[in-house]
Parts: sequence; C-alpha cells; structure tokens
Amino acid sequence: MDGIVLLKDDHKTVEKLFKRFEKAGDDAHDEKRKIADQVIEELTTHTWIEEKVFYPAAREAVPETQDHVLESVEEHHVVLWMLSELKGLDATDERFDAKMSVLMENVRHHVEEEEQEWFPTVRKAMGRKRLTELGERMEAAKKDAPDDPLAVPSADE
Repeated sequence: MDGIVLLKDDHKTVEKLFKRFEKAGDDAHDEKRKIADQVIEELTTHTWIEEKVFYPAAREAVPETQDHVLESVEEHHVVLWMLSELKGLDATDERFDAKMSVLMENVRHHVEEEEQEWFPTVRKAMGRKRLTELGERMEAAKKDAPDDPLAVPSADE
C-alpha cells in the first residue's frame, strides 16, 4: 500500500472514532472510555510510523518540506502528552470531555495541514514505487509501536 494512502486511512479511522465520541451521550462514560482508548492506540501507532519512517523519507525526498515536518513533530508532541493524560483520566472526570475536544481540534488541524499542504508535494516527488515501498515499511513498523504515547520520540522533545 502507498504510504500516503496508509496515513490517510489512519486519519479516517481516527476521525470515525472522533465522530462516535461526539455522538455518545453525556453520560456514556464507559463508551467514551473505550473510544478514547482506541484513539490513544491509533494515534500512538500513527505518530510512531510517521516519525520513524514517513517524516525522514519525506525530508530526504523533498527537503523543502522540512518546516512542515518540524511543525508536525511539535504538533505530535502536544497530542502525545494529551493522549498520556487521557490514558490516566477517569471518563467521569469533568475534564475528560474537554480534553478529548481539544485533542480532536488539534488532530483535525494536523490532518488538514498534512493532507492539503504537503502530502501532494511528497507524492509528486516520490512517485508510486517509492511510496509503495514506504507504505510496506510503515506497515511493518506498526508492530514495533509502543503502547505508551510518551515512548514516541517527539513526546520527549
């Protein structure tokens, strides 16, 4: 699978979880906890493969994307810390829904920038063959992703 398609599929998966969270009732604490746990797992894995495989390849193929990559890594830093806070937060805590809301805003902004502003440039520079190879490497890297959001490199920066 093409690496950019893989990332966009991840984005769609997370957006579906966000929509489920938004539709859950105010008192659906158990459901919201389960959804949040899925979001934590998905985004931890996603940021891992982006930072370990995709971003280095994008920077090499299109050096002018460096600023986008650096900004994305900073956005990851914020998201990963929010994920770690959500992981330990009871769904009945008054801050839980607010924290999820801010997380969703941050992730949606990040996804829009990636998909609109620099994925097309990377696609053009890399071509189908390299993107397919990259997708295979990213898929393989998913199994090495940590469970802890704070174990992703940008969480520490």
